[in-house]
Amino acid sequence: MDKARRDRDIEGRARNARPRDGLGRPLPYGTPGVERQPEGVVRTPGETLTEAQRLLDAGMPFHAHEVFEDAWKSGPEAERELWRGLAQLAVGLTHAARGNTAGGARLLLRGADRIAGFRDPYGIDVTGLTVWARELAARVQGPVNAGAEAPRLTSAL
Repeated sequence: MDKARRDRDIEGRARNARPRDGLGRPLPYGTPGVERQPEGVVRTPGETLTEAQRLLDAGMPFHAHEVFEDAWKSGPEAERELWRGLAQLAVGLTHAARGNTAGGARLLLRGADRIAGFRDPYGIDVTGLTVWARELAARVQGPVNAGAEAPRLTSAL
């Protein structure tokens, strides 16, 4: 049986090299795409929030999710659920923007539930984000404009 070669990163791990669009969907090889977020970047919480907000505002919640994922994987154990919940909010918005309304709503609600117990660490507007996520989950019926629906992570950003 002839197996197709898998794309690999410089460390030899399987990693799809196809370009991606602004919502993280794979495009055909050779098509111009959106620059991918580098993986494994360790940022301060403030840097994480600033970069994620920039990506959300640009209508790229999939890429914001990758920034949150880095924080979730590299941050203190006590904060992992916070960053994981924020990543789920970004992925929920991604799915809603792609038209996957049921999956988007589920992830928005899951992310809201995950962050709800935190008391505004790093100036994150936990209450505002949970209200935003639940409201969007309740009304999403078709693809949404990710940039227009982007939440404010903090009052300072």
